[in-house]
Amino acid sequence: NPVFYIIGGITALAVVLAILSFSVFHITALGVLFSVVTAALAALLVWITWIRRQYAFGGGGIMEQVHRVVLSHLDYDGQGSLLEVGCGSGALSIRAALTWPESKVTGMDYWGAVYNYSKALCEKNAASEGVASRCVFRHGDANHLDFPDESFDAVISNYVYHNVMGADMHKLLLESLRVLKKGGVFALNDDMKPKLYGDMDVFAQKLREMGYQDVRLIDTAEEAFGSHRRAAMMMLGSSRLLVGRK
Repeated sequence: NPVFYIIGGITALAVVLAILSFSVFHITALGVLFSVVTAALAALLVWITWIRRQYAFGGGGIMEQVHRVVLSHLDYDGQGSLLEVGCGSGALSIRAALTWPESKVTGMDYWGAVYNYSKALCEKNAASEGVASRCVFRHGDANHLDFPDESFDAVISNYVYHNVMGADMHKLLLESLRVLKKGGVFALNDDMKPKLYGDMDVFAQKLREMGYQDVRLIDTAEEAFGSHRRAAMMMLGSSRLLVGRK
């Protein structure tokens, strides 16, 4: 919402400046410039409005499909405890609780102000789905999880790590795996652009050498969005899911 409103506000400002340039200042070149800027911003606004609609649970349902794909690749028996790193509004944590009725789910997030998410919102959403008794939400930092080693039977994450500014992606992944019990499973999905993540095939091999089992990289751009082109149109063209067992 903040991005949507900011671009909308800038577009409105560009319209006003274009009108003033033509009608008040009588500077044609400046008016043309602001008109071009207005057209570009209007196109951007249409694009992000479309993206927003596609991701909405009551709209295109793309994020709901992504959640299904992530959980479908988690080889979890539903026993014990599950952690979601970066739970946002709690949607994936809640879906996990609904999928595995015997599991205790913890959702952790930094809840930065720009996203309009909060612990209270997560708890409200969990209550509305009837899983509040099995879901706990905590404030935290993905760089340094406030949990002891080997605390959870499963760890999941969805489009979180690339939002952690200045972080080493491989260290973030290892930090999430630190709190996973021996024998526990993980499914970590993100937009794994090579310039941000480096060579993930090398990282997957490193995990295997560390003793992790069944480590795989799954192309969620293809599986969840239907094609790389469609995923790229929604700014998630390098989506990959890292799964395995500790």
